[in-house]
Amino acid sequence: MKQLVQRGNPGYTGELIQDEWDPIALNYTSGTTSAPKGVVYSHRGAYLSTLSLILGWEMGSAPVYLWSLPMFHCNGWTFTWGVAARGGTNVCIRNTSATDMYRAIADHKVTHMCCAPIVFNILLEAKPHERREITSPVEILTGGAPPPAPLLEKIESLGFHVTHAYGLTEATGPALVCEWQTKWNKLPLQDQSKLKARQGISILTLADADIKDLDTMASMPRDGKTTGEIVLRGSSIMKGYFKDPEETSRAFRNGWFVTGDVGVIHPDGYLEIKDRSKDVIISGGENISSVELESVLYRHPRVLEAAVVAMPSPKWGESPCAFISVKDEFQRTDE
Repeated sequence: MKQLVQRGNPGYTGELIQDEWDPIALNYTSGTTSAPKGVVYSHRGAYLSTLSLILGWEMGSAPVYLWSLPMFHCNGWTFTWGVAARGGTNVCIRNTSATDMYRAIADHKVTHMCCAPIVFNILLEAKPHERREITSPVEILTGGAPPPAPLLEKIESLGFHVTHAYGLTEATGPALVCEWQTKWNKLPLQDQSKLKARQGISILTLADADIKDLDTMASMPRDGKTTGEIVLRGSSIMKGYFKDPEETSRAFRNGWFVTGDVGVIHPDGYLEIKDRSKDVIISGGENISSVELESVLYRHPRVLEAAVVAMPSPKWGESPCAFISVKDEFQRTDE
């Protein structure tokens, strides 16, 4: 890596962008089926999303950023660009292990990191010899799966300060962020954790986010009870799926991007996910297609029928659970 950097040209002026709507990145997502879809980002969308997140997260100059989130997840939730924009330091680790993370935080004085809630478990379950004291607060932006409130309480007691975001590849990463309100500081910790577990309000540069009835496109009442589909619109939404006009048109309705997530909107305007209409299992922040798993199970010579659903997992948030029936000649099948 050092040799690669040394070969660079510090006087390079860069290419001028002819059109801000030109593609900047192509990110693949499994989405609702086992067929991967290429999500095309524009320069404008990437710029706006990055700007929103460094402002919304209050990322000051010269941050020290720990890569506990894979860079292939929405370009590291835009922080491949964001850290550079703030003149930051990138701290890379080989594995998302407790030892590597605690050591990096202590040695490099890490200020910011992003992760799925599964990483909280890794940090919390660290053995005494793997831990290092956290002397100054580390800002964590979490998403990928809704973090359970008890987990948020535990991780903050270690010296981490958590901000919850919600997004997806098609929205160029986080699209909603649970903006914290000062008055909430007076509430009991348990109540604070419940509020922090909400998906929140739209990032600054997103035009709008809402909960709608997809049949009528009417907005759901702000009662925190009536469920509908989470829909988003704005310049930071993808240009479309690569060479797939059919899936692209299916993803949009009346100018809104349809997320496939079911949620409610609270009286204060904060959104909260209640379920997923998409048949995707989010395990440790990774998307697992139930359809894809079923197709693998069906390849087994003994399997007659297979259905895969999500089940709660204390470690991964949720895990796939398969229900199968076997062919008559194989009734003596064990696990």
